[in-house]
Amino acid sequence: MARAATTTDAFNAVAEPWRREILDLLVDGERPVNDLVELLGLTQPQVSKHLRVLREVDLVRVRDVGRRRLYRLNPEPLKPLQEWLGQYDFALI
Repeated sequence: MARAATTTDAFNAVAEPWRREILDLLVDGERPVNDLVELLGLTQPQVSKHLRVLREVDLVRVRDVGRRRLYRLNPEPLKPLQEWLGQYDFALI
């Protein structure tokens, strides 16, 4: 069975480690892409590619402020992932 495209849902989008890093950085609030580039040590095109995937599954929202684009986390699409992981809580006891 073929693997689903990374843009189909939050499960696939967060499977990529750099995207999880971006989400971690956005937990504390909005950031411009240049901050993400600097903090991640990736090129701007690489970060933009990951942000595009995260936007397509609605995990990230963008707001234009003048010439800057500020990215922020939208945690709502993570709820199904959290619910699915919750079934394994008993294994931690």
